[in-house]
Amino acid sequence: MRWRKECSNIMKVCSIASGSSGNCIYVGTEKTNILIDAGISRKRIVEGLHSIGVEPEQLDGIFVTHEHSDHIQGIPMMAKQFEVPIYATGGTLDQICEKDKKNVVKRENLFQLYADQPVGMGDMQIMPYKMSHDAADPVCYTVEADGQKVSMATDLGVYDDYIVDHLEDSDVLLIEANHDISMLEAGHYPYPLKRRILGEWGHLSNEDSGRLLCSLMGDHLKYAFLAHLSKENNYPALAYEAVRCQIWEEMGSKEVPFQLQVAERDKPSQLVTI
Repeated sequence: MRWRKECSNIMKVCSIASGSSGNCIYVGTEKTNILIDAGISRKRIVEGLHSIGVEPEQLDGIFVTHEHSDHIQGIPMMAKQFEVPIYATGGTLDQICEKDKKNVVKRENLFQLYADQPVGMGDMQIMPYKMSHDAADPVCYTVEADGQKVSMATDLGVYDDYIVDHLEDSDVLLIEANHDISMLEAGHYPYPLKRRILGEWGHLSNEDSGRLLCSLMGDHLKYAFLAHLSKENNYPALAYEAVRCQIWEEMGSKEVPFQLQVAERDKPSQLVTI
């Protein structure tokens, strides 16, 4: 159990974009501003930041989960125009450089981090932790500041006690609800892709997301966003109802003890403050 001190700071969270076509999460305090992933265009990132009153020049860093295009698409132009530092594991940094065919990203703007070794930035502590996904060296992140905690867990095929331990006592969670299993199995994806998504290196289903959220309910949790929805194999309303029903079954009543919402792919979420 995390000790909670009296909080004098305000922590802000906004999902600028979330889905299989692009992901970008903003987390900020009065002193520090970061992005987790930049998988949409520079233009959309800047517009999203402006919609919540943040200038891109205020960014202290972009923390990258892994090298798939829906998580790094906007990095070259963000790094070029704003010279924002990029933080990722060694395997992910290697892949970012390999995919940067025009050598836009300067090597001096790249910083290596390691799973389970926290990074201090301003008044934040950012903790990378390992996840199960088919990428070079993927991690998810938790962010703590002044006794408050924001955590994200997307692009993971399975979760275990290690994942739950990192996510516990969060005030805000962004949890993957990628697909409805029946839609995926009946859909047009080729069989190997279906097996990949359903496998331990793929993505969490709506039901998996609900079970994970049930294991994380507690006094601290105030907001939960369902994130990284598939455009082809899910619907926001379907994900929401599936997860809500899972919580109802766990609690034995039709009540959700925190604000549950779906992070949208095409526009920023509400700005959550804690």
